[in-house]
Parts: sequence; structure tokens; C-alpha cells
Amino acid sequence: MTKYREILRLSSLGFSNRNIALSVPCSRNTVSKVLKRAKELNLSWPLSDDQTDAVLEQLLYPKLHNRSNRRMPDYDYIRKELLRNGVSKKLLWTEYIEDCRANGDEPLMYSQFCYHIQQDEQKHRATMHIKRKLAEQIEVDWAGDPAMIIDPDTGEIIKAHIFVGVMTYSQYTYVEAFWI
Repeated sequence: MTKYREILRLSSLGFSNRNIALSVPCSRNTVSKVLKRAKELNLSWPLSDDQTDAVLEQLLYPKLHNRSNRRMPDYDYIRKELLRNGVSKKLLWTEYIEDCRANGDEPLMYSQFCYHIQQDEQKHRATMHIKRKLAEQIEVDWAGDPAMIIDPDTGEIIKAHIFVGVMTYSQYTYVEAFWI
């Protein structure tokens, strides 16, 4: 968050916009805009203690805090659906848009939809650091559904299971197809 109080304080002490920008830190354009907006609203240093940076931000830029009537996605449903094969965020976004339009709500754009999904995923992600020793372990598994491989000589379609092995320390990967 921009340090609005500090910008106003340094300006009252006679610092240049460049020095304020270096001190806060923010861009010189931000400093200029804040000082111009504060002058329009007759805000000057000293400020009362109850005027925090958050309060000043609402005073200086009230339009930024007007909540739109955009409906947020159903995170529980999206989390469950993303576990299914063939379901993508783009597909879920399309469903979300159709549902919003059917109910008269304003939907999020795709980038914001993905951003909010990512933020929700971060809340539910459990991670733990596991100490590994070099060349001590390898994780193995069969990858997904059988792959379809076309024989270049005959044109025949052959199904194959894909074996994957990953060394846990170096993340080196070994992959091999086995014909069915």
C-alpha cells in the first residue's frame, strides 16, 4: 500500500517529489498524483492519528473502493471440478459466465477469474519441505490414460501405457511407453 501519510509529511518538510519517491518508495508520478489530490481536498500535514493510510486512500480515491456487483465464483465447486479429467479453468469460466448471465449478475473477466481461483488454491495448499539425499529415492507411477501411438510404417494406432519415474532430489525424469 502506498504510504500516503509519509508522502504528505515529507512534502510538508519541503522534500522534492523525486526525494519523496525514493524515500517512500514509489514512483514520482504517484507522489505527484497524491499531492495534487490532497491539495484538491485541502489535506495537509499534520494529520490526526485516526487518518491511517487506508483511510487516506479512501478519501483520496473513493472510486477505487466502490464494490462492483460482480459475483464471485463458487470455489468449492471449482476445486472439485478441476480434479476431473478434461475439465479446465476456461471451461469452468464459460459455465460461470453463463450462470451469471442467467441470474443477471456481472461476471469476472477470465484473468480475474483465474486470479481468484489461484488465491483460493493458495489458502488450501498444504506444503511441507522434505529433506532428500542425492540418488536415494525415485518416485514411479503410470501416467494417466493409455496413449495412442501411430506406427509410422503401417499407420496402425497402438495403445501404450506410459511409465514415469522421477528422481526425488534432482527431479530428473525417465519416461517409457509400454505397448498393450
